[in-house]
Amino acid sequence: MQFEEVLRELESLADPKAVEGMARFGINAKNTCGVSIPNLRVMAKIIGRNHVLAQRLWSSGVHEARILASMIDAPEMVIEEQMENWVKDFDSWDVCDQVCSNLFDKTKLAHLKAVEWSRRKEEFVKRAGFVLMAALSVHDTGAEDAAFFKFLPIIKRESADDRNFVKKAVNWALRQIGKRNVALNRAAVTTAEEIRKMDSKSARWIGLDALRELTSEAVQKRLRG
Repeated sequence: MQFEEVLRELESLADPKAVEGMARFGINAKNTCGVSIPNLRVMAKIIGRNHVLAQRLWSSGVHEARILASMIDAPEMVIEEQMENWVKDFDSWDVCDQVCSNLFDKTKLAHLKAVEWSRRKEEFVKRAGFVLMAALSVHDTGAEDAAFFKFLPIIKRESADDRNFVKKAVNWALRQIGKRNVALNRAAVTTAEEIRKMDSKSARWIGLDALRELTSEAVQKRLRG
């Protein structure tokens, strides 16, 4: 499929009612068609990997075109300049999460950018740092534990950020790291306990919510198994 064909296909799948529903979940409705993720994945499978087309789709500014771009881009061709340009364009949590978990977490700069972006002030850039930590915990199966231990002090450092899209990503990162293996679970539980005791409403929520899952019988049984 060519660029124009893709845009026409997105327009044909547009659903105004879906856009209204997305807005209720805090998704930016600007330049949004209301095309579902499953439909975008079908399109991505038909298109295949296409780095050049991904750049054009991103530049279109269309919400779903940007998510589709993350599905078809080639991780090995993504350079730091592209990552920085795209992350500055993030204006919705779903675009942030899809790009980080479909594409950025598979690049050679993923661990570095997770740390760098966690320090940034912009809400969605900072969220991207922690979404990367969460995605890497699941997808980077060959990484050593040390790569994830180093994320825990960062998670603690930023747990007092009370912005909704940041604190939820911080919580997500902590929970995913703690579900990776027994050693990381112990470390994540300790971190969650420390966060829970901080003088911050968001930190207390992050710590308690993470502890609830990480110490649950279901997670402990899976880790033991």
